[in-house]
Amino acid sequence: MTAAGESYQLNIDGFTRAVVGAGLGDSLLTVLRDTLGVTSVKDACEQGRCGACSVLLDGRLAASCTVLAADADGARVVTVAGLGAVGLARAVRAMFLAEGAVQCGFCTPGFVVAVTDLLTRRPDADDEEIREALAGNICRCTGYGRILAAIRAVQRERGMLPARREPPTHPVGG
Repeated sequence: MTAAGESYQLNIDGFTRAVVGAGLGDSLLTVLRDTLGVTSVKDACEQGRCGACSVLLDGRLAASCTVLAADADGARVVTVAGLGAVGLARAVRAMFLAEGAVQCGFCTPGFVVAVTDLLTRRPDADDEEIREALAGNICRCTGYGRILAAIRAVQRERGMLPARREPPTHPVGG
């Protein structure tokens, strides 16, 4: 952690950004949005309960509102924008749209980060694992059914689910 009054640097989405003028007690969320202008991270509850501000901090899912920005000095911070426009994150975004999991869209960046993290760690996650992984994300619009459908669609599209065994077919009258 840096001493009072010092500036520090954050690695945001692969770019080193100098943080000057922020308080050492400011959350990572506050510094991202208000000091560095990274608005893809959403500000909602500021208590770590809604998931809107989810980021990956050194590869681990974190609510940026619960982390002191100065404590992230030297860590890798990845926002929804830093996940990239290809690969798994792109598939998650596309399926959220295709399956109607996006309504007002406010919670979507946090969900995309959380789902991408989950499917990176557990590509074949079952419904219980998905629900557990997303328990820290709140959506007031969708009812979660469409979000689950989007995750399942990503898993199917990318071959993450075990192959289903189809029952044998028998010819009629046979």
